[in-house]
Amino acid sequence: MADGDGRRRRAYIGSFTAAGGLGVLTAAVDEESGALTLLGAVNSVADPSYLALSPAGDMLYAVSETADGAIAAYRLKGDEPSLAGPLVPVGGSGPTHLSLFDGHVLTANYGSGSVSAVPIRHDGSLATASGVLRHKGSGPHGQRQQGPHAHHVQPDPSRRWAVSVDLGTDSVRVCALRDGALALHREFALRPGSGPRHLAFHPDGERAYVLNELAPTVTACRWDAVEGALRPVGETSVLPELPDGDAYPSGIVVSPDGRFLWTATRGQDVLSVLVPGEGPRLVTTVPCGGTWPRALALDPTGRFLYVANERSGNVTWFEVDQDTGVPRRGGSVKAPAASCVVLD
Repeated sequence: MADGDGRRRRAYIGSFTAAGGLGVLTAAVDEESGALTLLGAVNSVADPSYLALSPAGDMLYAVSETADGAIAAYRLKGDEPSLAGPLVPVGGSGPTHLSLFDGHVLTANYGSGSVSAVPIRHDGSLATASGVLRHKGSGPHGQRQQGPHAHHVQPDPSRRWAVSVDLGTDSVRVCALRDGALALHREFALRPGSGPRHLAFHPDGERAYVLNELAPTVTACRWDAVEGALRPVGETSVLPELPDGDAYPSGIVVSPDGRFLWTATRGQDVLSVLVPGEGPRLVTTVPCGGTWPRALALDPTGRFLYVANERSGNVTWFEVDQDTGVPRRGGSVKAPAASCVVLD
């Protein structure tokens, strides 16, 4: 099925080139079945592990998850994204996540424990990074929490605030963008040792769910957009039983109607289905369709769920049962070292 200009819908897949990935892959999306058909790949940026689309769908932004840390802007025309200018350093190392906020691209820099703001020019290309907010703190985990490790950053639903999640400090920071730089508004503590990784807002704009990596749990929070305040209210395991070793939860998404949320756990290679609430309820887990599921994506209707399986090198799609929220596997495409999927 084509969109208004006759072009079929697209999915874009990020990957780790250092592990054999092909860069940024483009796939056509079958809107009836959710199936992906690969169209090509552009290997022009090292380790484009996380991607974000512009609201108009004409630009794609990618981190370069390297020690130097940079982001790239691609123009989307046809089946092959093209770079819109040189890579722009973010002033931090190991950027793992990015999002768009108030005319800027924000990046969460895991290695340096910081969040950066890079202005977007009128033509969609990138200017020089205008500000870097460095996190401070540590946590009780001796190896993983010796210092800050920003892992995720995104605007809240009101788009008044930028919210960053830090695995190393067991905290979520709420920031404002002032004169092109992020300024800390408030920092909110989660349970020590939980290792928060990613966050997803509920469509009601009043709840947020934080997926923790060091403890296989999701923390439910109340969100006050007026005050820019996050209040943890409950924590639930994303697995029916605790594993003997580390579990490594990775991605989290909430359905457009707010009835379900899904998480991925790499150590167990499963997807978890939960019902949101102040104490989210685990419904079941299902195999992820590969190995080491790093990220999840939902299509805009909530019918199809996509999983980037890094170590098995494939992206698997599932059809979601609209009554139970349980995903049913549809198929997969080969995507070496896949790390992220976004859909236009």
